[in-house]
Amino acid sequence: MVAIPRLVIAAPASGHGKTTVATGLMAALRAAGHVVSGHKIGPDYIDPGYHALATGRPGRNLDPHLVGTDLVAPLFVHGAAGADLAIVEGVMGLYDGMLGTDGFASTAHVAELLQAPVVLVVDISHASRSIAAVVHGMASYDRGVRIAGVILNQAGSQRHSDEVTAALEPTGIPVLGVLHRDDGISAPSRHLGLVPAQERGEAAGQLDRLADRIAAHVDLAEIVRIARSAPDLNADPWSPGDGTEKDGPVVAIAGGRAFTFRYTETEEILRAAGCRTVAFDPLRDEQLPEGTAGIYLGGGFPEVHAADLSANTPLREHLRRAITAGVPTVAECAGLLYLCRDVDGADMVGALDASARMTPRLTLGYRTAIAPADSLLAVAGTRVTGHEFHRTAVEPGTEPGWLLNGRPDGFATATLHASYLHTHWAGHPSMAQRFVDAVRGATPVPAPPRRPRTKAPDLHHHGDREATPGLVDLAVNVSRRQRPVWLDDALRASLDDLSRYPDPSAARAALATRHGRTADEVLPTAGGAEAFTLIARARPWRNPVVVHPQFTEPEAALIAAGHTVHRVLLRPEDGFVLDPARVPDDADLVVVGNPTNPTSVLHPAGSLRSLVRPGRVVVVDEAFMDAVPGEPETLADAFVPGLIVVRSLTKTWAIPGVRAGYVVGDATVIADLAVHQPPWSVSTPAAAAMIACASAQATTESEVIAAEIASHREFLVDQLCALGVPVAGDPAGPFVLARVPQDTREKLRASGFAVRRGDTFPGLGEDWIRIAVRDPQTIGALVDAWRSIR
Repeated sequence: MVAIPRLVIAAPASGHGKTTVATGLMAALRAAGHVVSGHKIGPDYIDPGYHALATGRPGRNLDPHLVGTDLVAPLFVHGAAGADLAIVEGVMGLYDGMLGTDGFASTAHVAELLQAPVVLVVDISHASRSIAAVVHGMASYDRGVRIAGVILNQAGSQRHSDEVTAALEPTGIPVLGVLHRDDGISAPSRHLGLVPAQERGEAAGQLDRLADRIAAHVDLAEIVRIARSAPDLNADPWSPGDGTEKDGPVVAIAGGRAFTFRYTETEEILRAAGCRTVAFDPLRDEQLPEGTAGIYLGGGFPEVHAADLSANTPLREHLRRAITAGVPTVAECAGLLYLCRDVDGADMVGALDASARMTPRLTLGYRTAIAPADSLLAVAGTRVTGHEFHRTAVEPGTEPGWLLNGRPDGFATATLHASYLHTHWAGHPSMAQRFVDAVRGATPVPAPPRRPRTKAPDLHHHGDREATPGLVDLAVNVSRRQRPVWLDDALRASLDDLSRYPDPSAARAALATRHGRTADEVLPTAGGAEAFTLIARARPWRNPVVVHPQFTEPEAALIAAGHTVHRVLLRPEDGFVLDPARVPDDADLVVVGNPTNPTSVLHPAGSLRSLVRPGRVVVVDEAFMDAVPGEPETLADAFVPGLIVVRSLTKTWAIPGVRAGYVVGDATVIADLAVHQPPWSVSTPAAAAMIACASAQATTESEVIAAEIASHREFLVDQLCALGVPVAGDPAGPFVLARVPQDTREKLRASGFAVRRGDTFPGLGEDWIRIAVRDPQTIGALVDAWRSIR
């Protein structure tokens, strides 16, 4: 019999604040002098990370599906060793478990296995007296579960919480604390739940504030008393093994911000088996740990950190060599993605002949898996339990790692096992033993000669840096036609008004008329760059997405505003065409170019409309739309709720020095942008240019220019094809994107021609260049120079 004071934090449903309260209690009790052990019911990896931060001890999971009911109490006793109190955070609603099993693996189920009292956290923000009925129902539904108290969360006022407290009195269940609304302490979310604590630099500071708030508003003494009321537990502690070897083979375990998901017991089992576990960070470390004889790549968010993982070329090469040479490797979920050729176009390790991509659909649930053949982790026919939790897709190999309800998943050989399935090796020790046996027979692979890291794209690099004096400029997408007389006249006339502060209201009205919009649906800006800065600052975006490759200023502005940007990388094999399904469902901001710079691809308006949904803003950069004859796919003239279009007058009218652009679209979004716009940011000459370029005369002339660009572009593409230079996609803008040998750009510069480098666009490398459409004479001279350098 083991005496461990303990209690379970539960709730009527998800979203009531279990993680906030449980983590806050752990931190507050630790600050009060207790040694606290944190546990999480269910397979979730993220919450235990916050528990570890709060307690200073490893966070641990308790899941009957993953390890079996007989191991739940022993694992709990093992994890709580040395602590004087344990807090167990529940999962979903108190009685919610595996579907179709009468609550198996639910919070209530585990509470009964641990004989632990339950403290219910209830969000009362949308009710008052009805809360008592909810609590009474939860308490009476299963008399085997003892609800020892309630913590009221998200109270609107003292009167509100008093009303709820009074209603609860007849139930006999005491209110242990009241937490009022405070959005400043909630953890930010991501497409798989909360953002891991390891990725939040401010997490420790916020945890201190949360602990203070919990200590001030929750009766900690009563919490301790309830925990101590739990009976002694009849369970022996689980043991990872009794190995005493200290100098065994090295198992490299991926860690850092990109790989935060693994169960604590995994490393304990490996160490008990005589292995030396050494963590490495795929974002920072450029080689595997010295003497690596085994590799464990757990879960995490490689899709979020894809650009930085891809940039670490030295480590990717070492991993590829080690895995190819037969170093035993286990990869779960994120590890599977990392071993693919690429994740949404970002190069990965390439040990698997597969490509990973984001999908709008969340794959989530418990699984029972069967090994279809002998592999690194299991013999044919072995059944294991696990869970899936991802928003990506990877086509399985011809030799899958598992069959999940008959569906093949992952890849498996005698030395490699990579799949989406997360498993808990405490529940399946034979898997760990097979891995250890293989590791003992492996030969470490030394790091290859060091290659430099791939440089991250320079988001602030633009074509004007390429077009230095003395070179023929095919790098900058600004028209080389002479400006119209009517535009020059308007600009000169505006100089007479420079003694007054600028007023863009007339320009706003002219642009509104041009697009058939109301004035409140238009915002003149100092070029497209200011528009993207305003968009970045307009709202507290949770998950902004930029579709790449495209103009980099939107992402640069979002980063400068403190946002973490998710990239959707379009692929050359798809012609750089956008599949709307690849945009994550939880994206609240999506930025896409049309036609896109630098690919020149024109996306169908219907595809862009399909991105719109409640709670999301879609930004379409139409800086080059006026170079497309007839503007068939423009959305500037159509009212679509939640959608705005950014336009620029710089390119077609050759006035980049004037800084004239505008945003048109949903008036509520436009109003949010206007709040952040500095006074007088649109100059008097810029406003004059907007009025002139919105005229019927300008529209007519723009059509003539667009037709000429289309003709010249066709000539350019034909000439490049004759040279054997492939042009990407189906270009529609005043430039084309081509894939060339890496030294082509420098050779063309030496021959007197400037073209735009491609490697500063996310998703492209040094073998891509962008070429501006010019007149046939200039194109002919370029082609002649190109022939001379081949």
